[in-house]
Amino acid sequence: MSIWGKILGTAVGLAIGGPLGALAGLAAGHAIDMGAARLGRGERAQVAFTIAAIALSAKMARADGYASADEFAVFERLFHVEAAERTNAERFYDLAKRSTDGFETYARQVRGIIGAGSPVLEDLVEALLMIAVADGVTREELDYVDSVRREFAISDADFARITARYIAPEPDDPYVVLGVEPGADRETVRRAYLALVKRHHPDRHYAEGTPAEFIRVADLRMAEINAAYRTIMTS
Repeated sequence: MSIWGKILGTAVGLAIGGPLGALAGLAAGHAIDMGAARLGRGERAQVAFTIAAIALSAKMARADGYASADEFAVFERLFHVEAAERTNAERFYDLAKRSTDGFETYARQVRGIIGAGSPVLEDLVEALLMIAVADGVTREELDYVDSVRREFAISDADFARITARYIAPEPDDPYVVLGVEPGADRETVRRAYLALVKRHHPDRHYAEGTPAEFIRVADLRMAEINAAYRTIMTS
């Protein structure tokens, strides 16, 4: 079953609980299925990830007062929304935009389910940045993403490394991507690179709760990490 089937085909709100569960129940719009409460730990993390990503993406798109079609198009590509599920995805997205729950409640709940320090939370932050830059990033959107990453307990250094791939590139960006000081020696660069490869390999993200439909974010990140490493080591 696809991640969309898990979210909309059963009353996952019973298994997830909290504001994310309430949003899922509202989107599903049908009677509670007790089978939803038997989601395994991995499935629960995947479902929570997806609901949170939808909710946070929708609210981020309104951070500057205007949610554009370009932003939703990026969301669709990131989540591999198939034509048969587009109506459900749009409905979920619109419900999240109108929800009275603040983004902080969604961010805190998914952090509690997935676990602080998980690289999967970086997937969510990176997705928000991808959506933000779709129609030209604004200060309000950047402030919003910054607030989300603080709820996720992502450090200033890690956030700088993430944003370097999307916001105002500079000549030293390869070093920022790898989280090392410009001009760092090759051994320092190599150690930083290997640590990032271990942390951000797509297989680890999938195991920790990134749905298969969304694993492309981890794939893109690994491509950027590899490119930054090559740039530094061949310069």
